[in-house]
Amino acid sequence: MPFLIALDEGTTSARAIIYNERGEALAVDSAPVESHYPHSGWVEQDPEQIWQAQIESARRALAKAGITAKDLAGAGITNQRETTIVWDRHSGKAVAPAIVWQCRRTAAWCQELAKSHGEEITERTGLIVDAYFSASKIRWILENVPGVRERAEAGDLLFGNVDTWLIWKLTGGAVHVTDVSNASRTMLYNIETGAWDDTLLKIFDVPRAMLPKIVRSSEIVGSCVSGHLGAAVPIAGIAGDQQAALFGQACFRPGLSKNTYGTGCFALMHTGAHRPVSKNRLLATRAAQVSDPQFAVEGAIFVAGAAVQWLRDKLGIIQTAGESEALAESVPNTNGVYMVPAFVGLGAPHWDSEARGVLTGLTGATTRAHIARATLESIAYQTRELISAMEADSGEALAELRVDGGATCNNFLMQFQADILGRRIVRPADIETTALGAAYLAGLATGVWSGSEEVEHFWRIDRAFEPKMSADQRESLWHGWQTAIRKCRA
Repeated sequence: MPFLIALDEGTTSARAIIYNERGEALAVDSAPVESHYPHSGWVEQDPEQIWQAQIESARRALAKAGITAKDLAGAGITNQRETTIVWDRHSGKAVAPAIVWQCRRTAAWCQELAKSHGEEITERTGLIVDAYFSASKIRWILENVPGVRERAEAGDLLFGNVDTWLIWKLTGGAVHVTDVSNASRTMLYNIETGAWDDTLLKIFDVPRAMLPKIVRSSEIVGSCVSGHLGAAVPIAGIAGDQQAALFGQACFRPGLSKNTYGTGCFALMHTGAHRPVSKNRLLATRAAQVSDPQFAVEGAIFVAGAAVQWLRDKLGIIQTAGESEALAESVPNTNGVYMVPAFVGLGAPHWDSEARGVLTGLTGATTRAHIARATLESIAYQTRELISAMEADSGEALAELRVDGGATCNNFLMQFQADILGRRIVRPADIETTALGAAYLAGLATGVWSGSEEVEHFWRIDRAFEPKMSADQRESLWHGWQTAIRKCRA
């Protein structure tokens, strides 16, 4: 029986999952990845820790599954997107900490750039000019780390998001590639032509020699050297985490949509071969590509599950993330409290890097339960903003929203999401669809599965949440959220 391994390098942890030929998870292991905050709005990680966490979790997952690397048909890689790493092609050492997708250090520069080149960049990339994406992060490293620009122009330095970094390490420096889904998040990739764009490289002043080769999401690009896992393993699937989740949710056709609840929250709607053009400040992106180019429209929320972590780690309101559900359910409502977790600004559809979090509506009667409930509800409110923008762009109301990610285990959140959205919420049997999507892509490239039709049979529903809230109550709560957003942006 062939097996597949998915390497899922996220913002807070690196996980590895072993799957069988029916797409069933046999073993899981993870290792934490630490973020550092050297200045207000800055977020960094250690590239070497990312690598070590990922390879160690992979080794342990193989041991838990009771198999060896020789039993693997292939490996799929999925990753936190936009996080930017620059390293020396000779020594393999990073020249600076990884600048994480959440980092806002280039926000002011991006605001100025948007005034002069915003429309042109959006036309070429499908993206809104923002510090979120990789290009301004690369430029910052080139401009602020001594000697780096000269080394880059001499061809001695390489750029990659986390997928590229892991593949380079796994192959012993033999392969420097990224897939279309990750490339489309750099702000250096022309979403129409499917290639690095000379005009964008000039705008951001990034040497072309730094950039990886662009490949499909499902194809064998190289092999992991035997010393890492015990045998050579074909690397056959690559996709940014959100496009991987879209694929793992079997959203292969136009109109199918998913929302992933992780550190941030990301809603994507598949648009097939049609490149979307948003009138509501959403993003056009490349979907995972097996054969012909595919597109999706995306909305990004910067802080979702991270707000629950904030309750736990900074305020001490809860001891574990799981406690938030029972605490929220212990009160009938938030008693007028709204939480807007704009810790690093607001993402889609606002794109306001100056916004900061607010906790509003506090009275002497406010308890930690009200704050916990308001924090969970904030995730659902932000998701409604994204879905409303998607519906306005498409002109159609979504019949259902497929959901995945760790926070979907929270039944209170899922029911409130259905209520405030007024749509059916569908939770699959396997909520770790990011890793599953990477495994599907690898399995298709290595012949474990014949095509997406076969893969679609593996997708199963765990539970559907139907809206129960009255329309009047829904709109009253929604009005309160919009008021809180205005205060956040004031």
